[in-house]
Parts: sequence; C-alpha cells; structure tokens
Amino acid sequence: MSIEIANESGIAVDESLIVSVARYALDAMGVSPAVELAITAVTTEAMTELHERWMEEPGPTDVMAFPMDELVDETRRPDAPEIGPALLGDIVLCPAFAREQARKAGHGLADELHLLTVHGVLHLLGYEHAEPEQEREMFALQDKLLRDWRRARADAAAREAQRRSDSRVLGTVGLEDG
Repeated sequence: MSIEIANESGIAVDESLIVSVARYALDAMGVSPAVELAITAVTTEAMTELHERWMEEPGPTDVMAFPMDELVDETRRPDAPEIGPALLGDIVLCPAFAREQARKAGHGLADELHLLTVHGVLHLLGYEHAEPEQEREMFALQDKLLRDWRRARADAAAREAQRRSDSRVLGTVGLEDG
C-alpha cells in the first residue's frame, strides 16, 4: 500500500501519523494492499477553490475526498494479467480550517486531522452521510477506526517501552541485533 502525503498548507503537521491512521483504516476495511492513496494538506485559499469548484459550495471546508474509478474495471478479461497498483483517490485536508474545528471540539489539531483523514478514507470507500442513517453508520465506523488505531498505537508504545526496560535490566541495550 502506497500512501503519499504532501503538506502545502504552511502549517506543521505530523505527516507520519496521518499516513499511519490512513493505512490503519484502509487495512481495517480490507482494502487491497496494492492501492495508492494521495493525501494533500492545503491552505484555506486552495481549499476554498476546490470546495467551490467541485462541491459548488462557498468557502473552505475541512476535508474533501476524490475517489478514482481505477479499482473497478469490468471490461478486463478474466484471464488478463494482474494490473499494478490502483489509485484509490486523493484526500485533501485543510489544517487551518481544521484547527478552528479542533478548538471548538476541545481537542488538538492532530486529533482533528486524524479524524478527518479517516473520514476522507471512508468517503473514498463509498461511505456518505447525506441521510441520517448513513451518517450514523459512517460516523460510528469512523469513531471505531479511530479508537482502535489509538489503542493499537498505545499498545505498540507500551510494548516498545517494556522492551527498552527489559533491555536495560538485562544489560542488552544496543545488543538486540547480535
């Protein structure tokens, strides 16, 4: 799975965690490891242009998702050779817009960007929230994915801390590779 990220927003973001949460969500949703995803963080001005052009709504927004149609190719013959990686789509984040939302929600920008990344992934996978039923389903799944990702990160950090502690106690710091 290839996930590329570009930060054109002028706001510092932890790109590795954004990629991590996107990868976790895609894996959890059973998406093929052969997909490619592009994530771009943009300025408020750039997001306003995208929002107005593609959604015909004024002003900026927090996240937009642009799915690609390469994953389904019904015209291919069944005996055709496997195709290479397929482009899942693009997620566009607006950290400046998200920062204000985060403040109103009472959490940090990083948490808001992680939420928006998962939200974007779900949109790329066909989830919508136009109707109340769709919103309940999508937001419950979004919350579960975020909660599970945070738990997995905390568990990995605890295992790493335990490994370091064990290494210090056993006097094997720096000897792990033989």
